[in-house]
Amino acid sequence: MSVKIRLQRHGKKGKPFFHIVVADSRARRDGRFIEKLGTYNPITNPATIELNVDSAVQWLNNGAQPTDTARAILSYKGALYKKHLQGGVAKGAFDEAEAEKRFSAWVDAKDAKVKGKVDGLATAKSDAKKAALDAEVKVNEARIAAAAQADADAKAAEEAANAPAEEVTEATTEGEAPAAETEENTEA
Repeated sequence: MSVKIRLQRHGKKGKPFFHIVVADSRARRDGRFIEKLGTYNPITNPATIELNVDSAVQWLNNGAQPTDTARAILSYKGALYKKHLQGGVAKGAFDEAEAEKRFSAWVDAKDAKVKGKVDGLATAKSDAKKAALDAEVKVNEARIAAAAQADADAKAAEEAANAPAEEVTEATTEGEAPAAETEENTEA
């Protein structure tokens, strides 16, 4: 019997959610499985992965073959690295305490890197929101200024239209005669 570590699809259409399982290779994709090792949610940014690393390493040592995606997930969470360190302990390169120390250091570095990405995404999101708000404020100020200018122009045009005719004649220069006076002179 060939045993695989693979993903089992759950979730609704367009919103996948996976269980990481150990299953017989002849079983259906979403069918029977031997053991559930964890979950994988690719929708979140960064992807949310919960994995029982010790159980995964035990299955890898027993000969279970991960699929390509499962191998990437196991590598991301450090299961393959832990298996590698256990191989070094078996060969006598270092002891179990040193292997645990190296693995915990690797996990801490990986967690810091993921936390940095999450913080960076949060900062970028808040910066984008602030920039959008500033742009909206500028547009609103321009709209208010344009409305005030239009009101001032309309008021000036209204005042010019309501002005008495005497003021209009005084406003014209001496060399020019108003159009209304020239018509009266030509009729007489």
